[in-house]
Amino acid sequence: MQDFSRLLALMAVAETGSISAAASKLGYTPPALSQQMAKLEREARVQLLVRHRRGARLTAAGELLVRRAREIEAILRATETDLVQFLEVSEEQIRIGTFTTGGIHLLPPVLAELRRRHTRIALSLQEFDHPDGLGPLGDGDIDLLLTSSYIHGRHSPVPAGLSSEVLLEEELLLVAHEGHPLTADSVPLHWTALAGFPLIIGRRGLADRETLEALFASRAMAPPVVAFETANSAMACALASSGVGVACVPRTAVEASTALISTRPFAAQPLKRVVSLLWRSSDTTPLVRKARCVFRETFARSGGAPSARQAQEATAASAY
Repeated sequence: MQDFSRLLALMAVAETGSISAAASKLGYTPPALSQQMAKLEREARVQLLVRHRRGARLTAAGELLVRRAREIEAILRATETDLVQFLEVSEEQIRIGTFTTGGIHLLPPVLAELRRRHTRIALSLQEFDHPDGLGPLGDGDIDLLLTSSYIHGRHSPVPAGLSSEVLLEEELLLVAHEGHPLTADSVPLHWTALAGFPLIIGRRGLADRETLEALFASRAMAPPVVAFETANSAMACALASSGVGVACVPRTAVEASTALISTRPFAAQPLKRVVSLLWRSSDTTPLVRKARCVFRETFARSGGAPSARQAQEATAASAY
């Protein structure tokens, strides 16, 4: 009895009292429905119907099977209801992972637009330094990951099972206190000029630190002199303004900084920051697809670099 439609047909015969009436209700021809009942009796290995001049009645076995079929139908309907409710709840939640400066300078306009388009959406955020968010994303603890990487040349490969889209590529600027000798000239600076100057940079294992160390090593230079370690670009600007070191900071964070700093571009842009959105390749839920579209469109409109005032306004609009 693998075909539940035959059980539904038997229930129709029980309700109408005849093969012809049940066939009319279900859209069958009477001969076709008779064949279905014959197959069901062969599967059950017992007579289910007694045919008579006025129609058909159920045997005791038929009545038992109809009771069980109605129980199965009720379970299936309840399951459908539960699944619809589960889908509605699931589709109204987006868990986003972000790096700190992305959450400060880039994410607020996206959150505001998500809330505007989906008023009932529940948003949650978690902060990760790259590449710490890749594991939670792959494990399903978050739905989307806004992450940054610092590259020289080709992009890093995306881990298996994940997909990505580049939202922003931007140059890094040298940041120092006002009057620093490295920023006295506006001519683009070659990165080798950083040798010997104390740097404000991320801890070991983070992309900016590893990439800069790789650049130094490529010229057989001594490793960078580290003054302070921080992955927060806003903090790096603030520390640089105090004169304790210089930093290589993405243009977005520099333009949003209120610290008293001086800047200088690098020649040939040996380093750049790439901001990407990642998701599980297997995740095709409608809200995740829509959220990815909002990220793409918002970054495209703003150029990926909203002003400090825009970021503050969007933060207020997306409060929850």
